[in-house]
Amino acid sequence: MRRQRARLGASKAITTTAHKLVRILYNLMGHGIAYIRKQEAAYAEQVRDHLQRQLHRRTRELGYELKKIEPKLETVTMADGEVVPVTPDGEIVNE
Repeated sequence: MRRQRARLGASKAITTTAHKLVRILYNLMGHGIAYIRKQEAAYAEQVRDHLQRQLHRRTRELGYELKKIEPKLETVTMADGEVVPVTPDGEIVNE
């Protein structure tokens, strides 16, 4: 609701929140469909995907092409002498 209030104003934010609650109740009572709250990680992924699509669309509108940069892999030498590629955050990459 805070985001909506900042974007739409207080009265419209209250109306949209009430409408959302009514839709949840309608589906729950009318169809027996339970409201399932998304986990934080799933919601963060949804927001990231939305921002990524929005960024791609805006760059196309401006006449640019957007390409994802793959992280550079580092190598680590294990105790037994094996050289293993790892991501910058330390995860071992299986090849």
